[in-house]
Amino acid sequence: MKKSIIYIVVALALIAITVFQLKKNKEITVNRVYQYDKEQAINVQAITLKLESVQNDISYTGTFEPNKETRISADIQGKINSVLVDVGSTVRKGQALVQLDNSLLKLQLQAIEIQIDGLEVDVKRYTILVDADAIQGVQLEKTELALKSAKVQKATLMEQIKKTTITAPFSGIVTAKLTEEGAFAAPGIPLLQITDISSLKFTVNVPEQDLSQFETNQIYSLSADAYPETVLSGKVIMTGSKANMGNSFPVQFSVNNTADLKIKSGMFGNVLPKATGMKNDGEEKYIIIPASAIVGTNIQPQVYLVKNGKAILQNITTSNRFQNKVQVSSGLTEGDVIITNGFINLFDGANVVSITN
Repeated sequence: MKKSIIYIVVALALIAITVFQLKKNKEITVNRVYQYDKEQAINVQAITLKLESVQNDISYTGTFEPNKETRISADIQGKINSVLVDVGSTVRKGQALVQLDNSLLKLQLQAIEIQIDGLEVDVKRYTILVDADAIQGVQLEKTELALKSAKVQKATLMEQIKKTTITAPFSGIVTAKLTEEGAFAAPGIPLLQITDISSLKFTVNVPEQDLSQFETNQIYSLSADAYPETVLSGKVIMTGSKANMGNSFPVQFSVNNTADLKIKSGMFGNVLPKATGMKNDGEEKYIIIPASAIVGTNIQPQVYLVKNGKAILQNITTSNRFQNKVQVSSGLTEGDVIITNGFINLFDGANVVSITN
């Protein structure tokens, strides 16, 4: 009986020691992990907004896109014998890009050509015999039908052989190589990507109050951020009929690239809001903020306001962008204080200590 009590006591002691050690280990681990205090004030830099004058150099920012771009796949399946181009290659319309194995198809074509030759001889021979009433006309008719069927098979094989050579649908540049020699091609599996940047599309988002500044078929001056000295002419080809989430409308231009194709797809650029030949002598004042102050997405830009010592996330609508600044058309007013630096650990409702410029 005494031994049983001793065992129980020892077991309980071991359990107590284990629990104590686990609790101690947990406390050590928690102390080693950095615990961010959400109530702690965050040091930020901020500015007080005021209306600023902007002359005719206000522009709308957009992105250049290729006029045409497609991923090329095979119409028939087969092993790839050779890829005749590489990324960066300039190709012309109709140029051979990929060659599939067609050796079996060519053997089938030779067999059907031999069959056609035999049937043509039979048709000539049976025609003579039918004219001499030596055989029935039905035998000649069957041979003529067999000859027509063989010719259809030959045309089908020739078309299949033609499709083993994959050609460029339009002139452009190879911007992606998605296969290699020895791979297997099948319909729907992309092999190459061809991009045509000889002419480009340029799209900007314009707030509704400024939409009247852009007229269809009018010519406007554009430039790429990478080449600000190069002035391009863009023709308005489309004005969106539906606003996006930022209450702006897409306006698209057709732009001829430079002779050396230095404007690339995906580059940023800007367009002046007045068509070539039009003047805007008026001077107005706007809310202008640094582009670095904007958070959120392109669809829904946001900024942090400082109100009563807290950071408040505010939705805004932007219109023009020039250099490193952005014009705000709604969401902010003169006198608002916005955060421009110190976004690490910042969140909506965070306590902040702002240094205002």
